[in-house]
Amino acid sequence: MTTKLFFALFVLTFFVACGPTDSIEAPAADTAESESELVERARGIHDRVLTLDTHVDIPFNYATEEVDPGIRGDFKVDLPKMEEGGLNAAFFVVYVGQTARTPENYEKAKQDAMTKFNAIHRMADDMYPDRIEFAYSADDVVRIHESGKLVATIGIENGYVIGKDLSLLEKYHELGARYITLAHGGHNDIADSSSPRESFGDAESEHDGVSAFGEEVIAEMNRLGIMVDVSHISKAAMLDAVRLSKAPVIASHSSARALAEHTRNMDDEQLRALGESGGVMQTVALGSFVKNPPEKKTAMDALLAEYGIASMGGLSELSDEKRAELMAKRDELDEQWPPATVQDFVDHIDHAVEIMGVDHVGISSDFDGGGGIEGWNDASETFNVTLELVRRGYTEEQIAQVWSGNLLRVWREVERVAQETQSLTD
Repeated sequence: MTTKLFFALFVLTFFVACGPTDSIEAPAADTAESESELVERARGIHDRVLTLDTHVDIPFNYATEEVDPGIRGDFKVDLPKMEEGGLNAAFFVVYVGQTARTPENYEKAKQDAMTKFNAIHRMADDMYPDRIEFAYSADDVVRIHESGKLVATIGIENGYVIGKDLSLLEKYHELGARYITLAHGGHNDIADSSSPRESFGDAESEHDGVSAFGEEVIAEMNRLGIMVDVSHISKAAMLDAVRLSKAPVIASHSSARALAEHTRNMDDEQLRALGESGGVMQTVALGSFVKNPPEKKTAMDALLAEYGIASMGGLSELSDEKRAELMAKRDELDEQWPPATVQDFVDHIDHAVEIMGVDHVGISSDFDGGGGIEGWNDASETFNVTLELVRRGYTEEQIAQVWSGNLLRVWREVERVAQETQSLTD
């Protein structure tokens, strides 16, 4: 074998063996970037890519004088913070907590959902149409971003808001809902939750995954063009949803269980199933999902139980006073156990990329639903995520994928499946 042939085979073997984040060679010592040059390069990338956060929670008095999204305020996401941090687009979330499954509560859940739908549209359509515009499609997201405006769209957290009325899916779709988390804290009529609620008499499992009604819900979501969201549901339900859906599914705000043991995180089997089906996990920057020492988890569970909620997602169920109290006590826990950092967060992205490939990983914050880590504690600090990705060797193309490209790819596939399904029934 000639020396040239040996060298060529060596180089080919090296690049085949490299993973998605290994494909960038470190610069030679005499051309190594300084810190300021690396930051400048990251700034350029951050300015060019479309950054999209798939999970931003809002209170019921959103887009009012009390919580004006156009003014820099106490919440982690508002328009000034988005503009300052370069967070271009967000799914603002219609979240309604689980209650007992009665006709009266179904009706209240629907009305509560409408309150949040109206608030999000009020922000984008009436209050600040010159700064933010509502997107009904993946192409809308790109078009609005290119126009220089911020982008708003809607995700529903907890399919409980449809009760047992399948027709509500079409109404919510018309209002702009583009994903629905099948369940939340507690089982509902659609699927089992990853967090059964003893207060509702939940057993560990009710449906052994997705219910018969849930199968109808997923089929109708496929028909309409609503992404199926498997965050918050049990492992069995998640695997059922992947199998049942004709389009790829998403996990709108979850992280890797291999790095932080939490019922809300996804294990490697789930990640592989998600990746193999073409879906995407939107890695979430919620501290206890990113870094979860057992002692802190025990203390945090006790704190949540003290306030009668199962997770930080239940914050919106509390009064302003109780919410402030809980957050202050959580801060005290953070002092005992150092909080998760951007570096810890990107570790989860790295792990998901290793298991699924870079085509199946995205980003979410869960801001004001408990999300926030050291370095990305509100929308104004969004650049720090891009900076850490650059430090890890991700290319601009890969960063664009993780920030929005992968989610938009799934969204477009969901739209395609809906169009194809509707054409068959016309």
